[in-house]
Amino acid sequence: MEHREQDLSKIDQIIDSYGSNKETLIQILLDAQTEYRWLSKAILERVSKKLGIPLNHIYNITTFYKHYSLLPKGRHSIAVCLGTACHVRGAVRLLDRVSACLDMEPGETTPDEKFTLTTVNCIGCCALGPAMVVDGEYMSNPPVRKIKELITSSD
Repeated sequence: MEHREQDLSKIDQIIDSYGSNKETLIQILLDAQTEYRWLSKAILERVSKKLGIPLNHIYNITTFYKHYSLLPKGRHSIAVCLGTACHVRGAVRLLDRVSACLDMEPGETTPDEKFTLTTVNCIGCCALGPAMVVDGEYMSNPPVRKIKELITSSD
């Protein structure tokens, strides 16, 4: 799904807030991704044109840094920790439960763009493991019932 032309006015506002300074490209891209949940080709082309930076340079940056996404992301993010402490406490089983409830694999987004499921190496709460983060909320080894509640209660 690409953004319509009228939807890109927010990109102009973001760029203008940084004074159209080429040196703020990384922050502009971060702000754009926060606004739209991903960086479409239309967004990257608009940034390229407004800042006078070659599109291939912008693609190099967005593909180098893992934080950027060139694919649509869900309105809600779920990250399951697979770090050592979580792994030994059953992180793979937790990931399997979440994957089954969402009917998708890590790295995917639901077709309705409601959820994106990822794995991370550590979320910094080893004592809670296995753990996951849902929209910034840390959870310790939720049962299937709780996972299903989260999925159905999310807008």
